[in-house]
Amino acid sequence: MNGKTDRHDNRSLVIDVGRLLARARAVAVLTGAGISAESGVPTFRGPDGLWRNFRAEELATPEAFARDPALVWEWYRWRRRWMATVVPNPGHLALVSLESRFPAFTLITQNVDGLHVCAGSRHVLEIHGNIWRDRCSRNPAHLFQRQPSDAAGSSEAAPLPRCHCGALLRPDVVWFGEGLNPAHLDAAVEAVSSADILLVVGTSSVVYPAAALPAVARQAGADVVEINPEETPQSPEMDLVLRGPAGVLLPELDRLIRQG
Repeated sequence: MNGKTDRHDNRSLVIDVGRLLARARAVAVLTGAGISAESGVPTFRGPDGLWRNFRAEELATPEAFARDPALVWEWYRWRRRWMATVVPNPGHLALVSLESRFPAFTLITQNVDGLHVCAGSRHVLEIHGNIWRDRCSRNPAHLFQRQPSDAAGSSEAAPLPRCHCGALLRPDVVWFGEGLNPAHLDAAVEAVSSADILLVVGTSSVVYPAAALPAVARQAGADVVEINPEETPQSPEMDLVLRGPAGVLLPELDRLIRQG
């Protein structure tokens, strides 16, 4: 899109984004913690990111797990019990509806809560993993799917889970200091490189390599749209910016597309 639109007229901007979507055949979406926060999931970087005087950055590391796996598992069991109570919000559901309207649609999420899949999205790349899945700390190919219903009766002091090989299990999430699965990252780059439009929804745009995806999309010729209540470091680089919650703006865009 040539030039910048007046960013203060949100209704006009929603219509502009709707027009871009109406012309698009390939759509990519990048979501972050903001869309899940609207369902009540605590964020790492907000005031609710503290647990028993620990920051998430102190617990979600390979070093913390090697030093005190019981503490790390206590935290993840607490998180699972919390997340078992939340459900997808209208933003998640609008993305499910939008997915059905395009020949090519890829949803790339940095969230590990599984809410996009729970909502019904099918083409989802969970590039930071999924908190409802465990993997073997010795052999990452050994994966074990968990269910939110399992969390209700789990005790933070229960024995540490182990793989059938005897090694400790760990949550199948990407911790601080770890790299993304190369296959997932390649698929994300391919999706944004081939998209006509990239929606960047509820992400702080500071965690790399995910934060580099908007630039990849722009370089490939896509229109890049930010949907976020707050300014982010990448807001000035966006083609269009919609200020407000995803749970309001995404359903609006979906309605525009359905109305033609």
